[in-house]
Amino acid sequence: MSEFETLRKITDINVPLSYYTGILGMPGLLAHVGLFQSRPLINEECVYVSAALGAVGQLVGQFAKAIGCYVVGSAGSNEKVDLLKSKFGFDGALEHDLDQSVKEYFLEGIDMYFDNVGNVGGVVLDAVLLNMKDNGRISVCGMISQYNKDEPEIVKNLFCLVLECIEMKGFMVFDFWDLYPYFLEATIRRIKEGEIVYVEDIVEGLENAPSALIGLFTGKNIGKQIVLVSCE
Repeated sequence: MSEFETLRKITDINVPLSYYTGILGMPGLLAHVGLFQSRPLINEECVYVSAALGAVGQLVGQFAKAIGCYVVGSAGSNEKVDLLKSKFGFDGALEHDLDQSVKEYFLEGIDMYFDNVGNVGGVVLDAVLLNMKDNGRISVCGMISQYNKDEPEIVKNLFCLVLECIEMKGFMVFDFWDLYPYFLEATIRRIKEGEIVYVEDIVEGLENAPSALIGLFTGKNIGKQIVLVSCE
């Protein structure tokens, strides 16, 4: 049995227990791994995050900002765009992932694109590829927009991977579970010191679970979607 398959006892209960399904669980570790395990970010690099107000995206942006990066995220509504800037400290935010919008925020190009369960196909990735810096990198951690399509979206600008020497790599968080104890200790400290803002979308009652699940596929939720069955 692998270490991931074993149960872990929660030892610090001075944070909300629901955090262990989000910022202190798989989404948080995935954000950390996608940012730092390929070619670690350095100060003042330019980072673009798709689905930036989700359980992973909001953490990617804050982790990158913590080391002095310039961070822009995309979200699905004006309300979410405003939250990225006002609550999570993003330098900029986009509602529509169009080529011209990306250019306006990244005049000198993108060092890292974190595709975070967002629209990895079609116009989004095409716009990003045209605006990457030489030797940039792309972390691919999910493709939720493609899961239910009969035909995957076509990406037209993959030639940029060659022309700009871009590294594009997928990540499975389970391959990095050995890093979890270090990640957990560091992240709990940052939560308690107020260095990280974390938002959950909580619905009450098991009867509301189906609608909450459906909402995930339409971008209705803000942050990690939680179903509160009982307070006891």
